[in-house]
Amino acid sequence: MADEVVLPIPNLELPEKLFILSNPALKHLHDEARRVLLEGLKADQMGPYYRTLTSSPSSPLPLDAALLESMEAENKAELEKLDERLAEAEKTEGESEISDALKARANYLTRIGDKEKSLAAQRLALEKTPGLGSRIDITLTIVRIGFFFNDNAVITTNMADAEKLIDEGGDWDRRNRLKVYRGLHLLSTRQFKRAADLLLDALSTFTASELLSYTRFVEMTVIAAALVLGRVDLRKRVMMAPEVVQVLPDVPILGELVGSFWECKYDKFFIALATLEQTHLLPSRTLSPHARFYTREMRIRAYTQLLESYRSLTLESLSAAFGVSVEFVDSELSHLIALSRLPAKIDKVHRIVSTTRPSLKNAQYEVVVKKGDVLLNQVQRLSKGYQVDSEGNVCSERIPIIILGLPNKPPRDDQIELVLELLQMKKEDLIKIRLP
Repeated sequence: MADEVVLPIPNLELPEKLFILSNPALKHLHDEARRVLLEGLKADQMGPYYRTLTSSPSSPLPLDAALLESMEAENKAELEKLDERLAEAEKTEGESEISDALKARANYLTRIGDKEKSLAAQRLALEKTPGLGSRIDITLTIVRIGFFFNDNAVITTNMADAEKLIDEGGDWDRRNRLKVYRGLHLLSTRQFKRAADLLLDALSTFTASELLSYTRFVEMTVIAAALVLGRVDLRKRVMMAPEVVQVLPDVPILGELVGSFWECKYDKFFIALATLEQTHLLPSRTLSPHARFYTREMRIRAYTQLLESYRSLTLESLSAAFGVSVEFVDSELSHLIALSRLPAKIDKVHRIVSTTRPSLKNAQYEVVVKKGDVLLNQVQRLSKGYQVDSEGNVCSERIPIIILGLPNKPPRDDQIELVLELLQMKKEDLIKIRLP
């Protein structure tokens, strides 16, 4: 377990509320978001952050000069105390006390939302802190600063640093917390499959309450898993998971979404998906950029699941199943079929949608061709490289290439000749190439 209590700083709920206030389409949520944002600013005396927010002409918050003055006075007084404590530690105490004083100062700057000073202070504390566990905690705090200010460079760089430190000997608690950090970041970059794997792994051991609440974590996990898991895994790992079952009464829309999809009640599924978009996707700073992608992919999953059960269906029966108009089904299916996202075709005359079972042999052939092209491109680049000896000197000889045939089958002469022609190489340069 972690040696110290991890402070929930900076308060990551505040940029979520600021995002809502900055979106005119979410006007019905503005009053509550403004109230929570102001309460959070006052609770943590976030003078620097409040000044930054109100300095913008498009700020959703009006400037309260008296409030800003009181915050900055409180910040100045507290920083003077922390500086005195640090100076005293440097004069009379040891490395541990100096490290504690540096961390206290860095954490206060982080709490009040001073981005540049907090980053500099946290990095200084990281340099002066000897313990591996404390170093991991500081690095994760820097990651949270990146989340707070939506600074992707800070997030990715320090996430990688945290992973290296944990690999050196981090405990299970910090290892599981990092999974949540990585999962949340992957969601923000639309990597739902990898995010779902990490979040599901951390579901039963969640301790990263400094990053987001447990309820919000379960929401994110279910939303990601619903998009990428098959029906069997969805029921086993999500619908039947006690951690999810515990939270679903507080967030009934998630139960309706996965339950209606599992039970093939597609009309209810479409309603739940539309509701989820309005209540959980669009108001979320993390998920809002992917709301349209998410809803489209979920509809594709539903269409695919229904069409797999039939050879053909009428447009009328499809529209009835999904609770939408025939025109909507016709338009959307036509678009998705044209994009090769659905294995089907539409007979406009008889108003029938027929499924087209893709040939397994053709699919394998396409995979072989695609992978073969990628491989040959990589080999061609490799063939233009040069060898380096043990002293770092570049040799003039090209790197030899090795030819492999298919499993348990050596390459034919015509295959070798083709590779030689493609790579513009001599036969003596070739040793082996792995052919798909």
